[in-house]
Amino acid sequence: MADTPNPDIIYTKVDEAPELASASLLPIIENFASAAGITVGTRNISLAGRILAAFPECLTEAQRVNDDLADLGELVKSPDANVIKLPNISASGPQLEAAIRELQEQGHALPDYPSDPATDAEKDVRARYDAIKGSAVNPVLREGNSDRRAAAAVKSFAQNNPHRMGDWSSDSKTRVASMNGGDFRSNETSATLADAATAKIVLTGADGAETVLKDGVSYPAGTVVDATYMSAAALDSFLADEIEKTKAEGVLFSLHLKATMMKVSDPIIFGHAVKQWLKPVFDKFGAELDAAGVNPNAGLGALLERVSDKPEILAAIEAVRAERPPMYMVDSDRGITNLHVPSDVIIDASMPALIRSGGKGWGPDNKEHDAVCVIPDDSYAPVYDEAIKFFKENGKLDPATAGTVQNIGLMAQKAEEYGSHPTTFEIPADGTVRMELDDGTVLHEHAVQAGDIWRSASARKAPIEDWVNLAIERQKATGFRAIFWLDETRAHDAELIKYVRPLLEAKGVADKFEIMAPREATRASLETITRGENTIAITGNVLRDYLTDLFPILELATSAKMLSIVKLMNGGGLFETGAGGSAPKHVQQLQSENHLRWDSLGEFCALGESLKFLAEVHDNARARILGEAAEKATQGILDNGRSPSRKVGEPDNRDSHYWFARYWAEALAAQTDNPTLAEEFAPMAKALAENEAKITGELAAAQGKPADIGGYYHPDPEKLAAVMRPSATLNGIIG
Repeated sequence: MADTPNPDIIYTKVDEAPELASASLLPIIENFASAAGITVGTRNISLAGRILAAFPECLTEAQRVNDDLADLGELVKSPDANVIKLPNISASGPQLEAAIRELQEQGHALPDYPSDPATDAEKDVRARYDAIKGSAVNPVLREGNSDRRAAAAVKSFAQNNPHRMGDWSSDSKTRVASMNGGDFRSNETSATLADAATAKIVLTGADGAETVLKDGVSYPAGTVVDATYMSAAALDSFLADEIEKTKAEGVLFSLHLKATMMKVSDPIIFGHAVKQWLKPVFDKFGAELDAAGVNPNAGLGALLERVSDKPEILAAIEAVRAERPPMYMVDSDRGITNLHVPSDVIIDASMPALIRSGGKGWGPDNKEHDAVCVIPDDSYAPVYDEAIKFFKENGKLDPATAGTVQNIGLMAQKAEEYGSHPTTFEIPADGTVRMELDDGTVLHEHAVQAGDIWRSASARKAPIEDWVNLAIERQKATGFRAIFWLDETRAHDAELIKYVRPLLEAKGVADKFEIMAPREATRASLETITRGENTIAITGNVLRDYLTDLFPILELATSAKMLSIVKLMNGGGLFETGAGGSAPKHVQQLQSENHLRWDSLGEFCALGESLKFLAEVHDNARARILGEAAEKATQGILDNGRSPSRKVGEPDNRDSHYWFARYWAEALAAQTDNPTLAEEFAPMAKALAENEAKITGELAAAQGKPADIGGYYHPDPEKLAAVMRPSATLNGIIG
């Protein structure tokens, strides 16, 4: 159950590295906040928490948890909302099933995930689990549009302490490959509804039989509604060609998708890649693979497990792999390839990392090589393609002199939730898909074949207008070059432009904004920051996700340090702690070496913004002082090099929390706006400083041996606290 009924600030309970860090940082935040009469509560939106909330009838009373995500979904529509949102797992199928198994092993009587549900009960279980997959959290909480940027202190530190960038060569063979037809981009249609409407999505088969794929989809007036599909045959042909081209070019083959956020479409595309990679095996042993329960969408790793007792199939797999080009590796030491697990290679993290490395990826020989980056859909592949071309021509970016790319992203009320929601389907039979309105109007119509992936997405009028207004505010505040990344030749973007231009003209600011297709906007932005100047990228939801990793990773070496503010449309605030994901490798290092290299700088930045927002909304002077002092503490972390090291035996996440608490207490003790607060924190500041050697010694002594936290997806709270708060001296001072 939720711990505090109506807290002033809600700090989300999530997964993996951010959740481990919370066990150390949250007690510090709660202690400091209480001095200003501010209550901090937690709400559980972790993968494990959402699974447990979905099956209360299977659990004992003590095991049941509240559906905190649903409660937060209502809260973010309130002007009182003040939520610090940490990165949570957007679960792929294998991650979901692993979490279910862990919870079952811990004594939770959850049902297995039904891969092929036959009964109504199994279909119900499958539907409840599927609702947890992918980007299930963010669309619920994001009742506002996104303002993401590097905090001034973070950007200044990155320029003064530039990170290493890989060298680019003009003759690099690295390239992006995407479909030139038959993909979502080429088949897209879009329309703006003049009136409110309810739609149904119907498949009419070649025999005339009708199947309602989805009914009762409601849209308010002014909604931009898209529909499109990817041809399975065109996809297979494209993948087969690229595998052969890659072999001829002598470089790595790599596939870059987002099987987490786009939880319906991208795992299917991933499965097509697995089948094309092993096509001779599937052609010869298809029936046996089906009988073994092989699902190519789950990846090569799951396939190998299913056939581990079938030497003839294993030999055939090895024979095919020997004939294929070398593959981009997730973990070459362990033989984990790009195609092993769909959630292992996420495009918004994998492509920036490859670009930062000079176009290099790790091969099976544990060395770096050029790579073909296969991004099947051509909607946003041009961003990465143009970035690679730019760096081939101009060489690597210099973080010491580079300007910055800020982002204003359209995402409120599930805007542009492509491929991740209940209006995405793998088509079961040849026919025609129609989206029909309740008055009989056919809004969209596509001729499809069995196996094609059909999807619809939308963006409502109010979020679009709010997005444009937010962009106007940001440009006015900064004076930066401002570009709407919209392609007038793409159906969806053309509809958005019909909103954007009149709104800019009505506000008298049309001359301060440019509208460019993503490829042109990529080059313009790279040229701008190379000159040391700054720009604002005003984008839709998917590009918001991609660019707030791409540019921060180039500028700062990480996207986890971004300031991410969601101005909720009804007046509240959602403060996201960066775009860095939940860092599973960090958890693995903690478990093996008791060293957590997760950097909580994103949490520090979000905390300062949350406290200042609270001060503004509730006229709480103490909250303002706390927020300003938290910003000074964040600056202290940067200025004094107190961020975590990657290596065991060196300062880690827990050390950074000690320093954050110390700098925060010292800033509060030194401020003169509120003498009472200064007097309250002076003893703590003194104790933290005087016990520095003892505290850091206790933290260092904890490292170097395996750490038992009682579970990966659902750690034991007591074990986790013992691991993440190993300094008795620090605990005694903080409480």
